[in-house]
Amino acid sequence: MRFLRYLLTLGVLALLVSFAWTLDRYATGMLTRILIIGLLAVSVALLTGVAGLPTLGQTAPFLVGAYTTALLLEHGHTIGIVHLLASAGTGALFALLTAPLVVYARGVVVLMITLALGELTSTVAGRWKSITHGTDGITVFTGVTPAPGLVDLDTDASKYLYTLTVVAVLVGLVLLVLRSPAGALLRATRDDARRMRASGHPVAGYLTVVYVAAGALAGVAGALLFTVQSYVSPGDGGFDVAALILLAVVIGGATSMVGALIGAGLVVATRDWVADAGHAPLLLGLLFVVCVYLLPNGLLGDHAALSFLNRLRPRPRPAPPSDPPPAARIPGPRGPVAAGETVSEPGAAR
Repeated sequence: MRFLRYLLTLGVLALLVSFAWTLDRYATGMLTRILIIGLLAVSVALLTGVAGLPTLGQTAPFLVGAYTTALLLEHGHTIGIVHLLASAGTGALFALLTAPLVVYARGVVVLMITLALGELTSTVAGRWKSITHGTDGITVFTGVTPAPGLVDLDTDASKYLYTLTVVAVLVGLVLLVLRSPAGALLRATRDDARRMRASGHPVAGYLTVVYVAAGALAGVAGALLFTVQSYVSPGDGGFDVAALILLAVVIGGATSMVGALIGAGLVVATRDWVADAGHAPLLLGLLFVVCVYLLPNGLLGDHAALSFLNRLRPRPRPAPPSDPPPAARIPGPRGPVAAGETVSEPGAAR
């Protein structure tokens, strides 16, 4: 079974690589956007499904990473690896500074705090004109070199392959960590944080580590965004993007990293390709309702297939009420007597 899984993974990667030469420019660009949004969705799934911290604020480190890459290119640094490391560092630093606000809260409170962080970051990016150029954003058309000695990313196909390589490596690392004892600790913290704390585990420390790691992933996604489109503005980290990412995670399965990628593909394809002008919100809403009804755990979430089969299976009709049992017979001195009858004693007056 494990061999078949590895074989299927290699086949999917080979198919994705072949798209760089078999698809047109529009389709290649859309796949590149799906991969970037998918990596951001993986960071959300890591927090929401694995750590139990539902979030609407991963657009904040995403935006920080994108502006980091933009500023590096403005100052003449064109090496892609430098962009990725710097953006991962700034995204992780942002997450580390805001972690005390998040890791001690639970449920809807976390959702509201992270939403506020995302909106505040977008607002600051729009007001800090000396660094971010305000709402006009930053545009830099300098070519990016993935690593010293390699060619520039000057075509849509090369940008797609670069993005695919980075996303595949990072998602693979996340999957390896989640299959290790560290992943088991995170899931146990999600399921019963009080028991973990009573057992001596530093729950806040575990959550801080995963929150910082998710911030680094979001920062790398921001670096890829600027590398591909050569432009970033505060709107790239607005509430609509945060809601779209959370929708992708819910559709794909909050506990599945691959499901988050598939969910991102569905929502981006629905928004940019399937939907006509003005109909994208309607189709996304219908997609969400259908997935939640048929697969409440997502496409690849825990027990997704079992939940789908249970909903398709016809429910048995309740059995009609049966007749009440006959009155019990109580043994008496002259044989069984029905309940409620009086029994006369021998020799009693008649």
